[in-house]
Amino acid sequence: MNVLIIDAQGGGIGKQLVSAIKANLPQAHVTAVGTNSAATAAMLKAGADNAATGENAVAVCAKSADVIVGPVGIVIADAMLGEVTPRMAAAVGQSKAKRLLIPVNQCDSIVVGVGDLSVSKLIQNAVERLAALL
Repeated sequence: MNVLIIDAQGGGIGKQLVSAIKANLPQAHVTAVGTNSAATAAMLKAGADNAATGENAVAVCAKSADVIVGPVGIVIADAMLGEVTPRMAAAVGQSKAKRLLIPVNQCDSIVVGVGDLSVSKLIQNAVERLAALL
């Protein structure tokens, strides 16, 4: 299973996702794409099998992913302080992959109905859902 993790800014959520997925689902092939080099480096350091950076990398990797995981902002144009371009959001939204979106209430995007869970609990929930897909 090809799992694509997308993150922005410092890559903190992506880093935690990579670590948790590699620890709990070692059979998953994890590709990390950062909207910037810092996010990519953080996810690669956490153990991603391969990594790339930028808009075109998101567009290309979304086509071959079985599952895309990341903060909810990856499907919102101009989210994450503008790091998610409209093309990136469209590529994720139009992908045939399943999407596991972490409901992070930041950057003026609030997911109604989601309790205030810690990021670690959200990551745990995402890994459990991914395991169910495998």
